[in-house]
Amino acid sequence: MANSELACVYAALILADDDVAITPEKLNTILKAAGVEVEPYWPGLFSKALESCDLKTLITTVGSGAGSAGPAAAAPAAGDAPAAAAAAAPAKKEEEPEEEEDDDMGFGLFD
Repeated sequence: MANSELACVYAALILADDDVAITPEKLNTILKAAGVEVEPYWPGLFSKALESCDLKTLITTVGSGAGSAGPAAAAPAAGDAPAAAAAAAPAKKEEEPEEEEDDDMGFGLFD
């Protein structure tokens, strides 16, 4: 990542941490205070890209998988509970042989 991009990322993170709206003017203010010179189009690009999202939420949910499961992982309806339990049962049976195979190889993490 180029220095201009990295400087704008840090400036945007500073603004988000202080709960300040990310605008080109405010990004430029932070960059000038830090003594960093960037091409004039970078602050505008960053503010435009970040205007539709909450940066704090984005950072805190980046690796959690929230929202990535889609409708297939939604909770089943009350009438579908037996079907959901039956679908979950085979998944547990598949995990057990894998553990046995690892033990049969004769090595492990703490052996």
